[in-house]
Amino acid sequence: MQLHELKPIGKLKKSKRVGRGGKRGTYSGKGMKGQRSRAGRRFQPAIRELIKRYPKLRGHHLGSKPKFKKPKPEILNLTDIEKKFKTGEKVSPQTLIEKGILHKISKRGVNVKILAKGEISRALEFENCLVSKTAKEKIEKAGGKINA
Repeated sequence: MQLHELKPIGKLKKSKRVGRGGKRGTYSGKGMKGQRSRAGRRFQPAIRELIKRYPKLRGHHLGSKPKFKKPKPEILNLTDIEKKFKTGEKVSPQTLIEKGILHKISKRGVNVKILAKGEISRALEFENCLVSKTAKEKIEKAGGKINA
């Protein structure tokens, strides 16, 4: 045994403080090297839970849908028109709005479709209105006209 081989009885070297912060062990639950072991907390934004509830959109979407949807026509029956109009009057989207039957006015105008529910006894003139087949028969039978 040489002089340089002598060791002190008590341990001089202090143990290495490792970890710091949550979990236990040398790497504080982060594992070894890599992106996930580096700085930054891994919290989830609150909105992510809401986003993940919806399914992913599958398939090809570009150009598959029409750019403008055709607005659905406002549906009216002959009974509604019979109550508000007198004989010989003109029925058009504009007059329907004036009489208070229709309320919607969009940039592209108002589409109106007249269905055959009820009876019509007055001769009316229809303009710029879509008319069902049976409604057309009833209007013409009463002496009315339909102008496209």
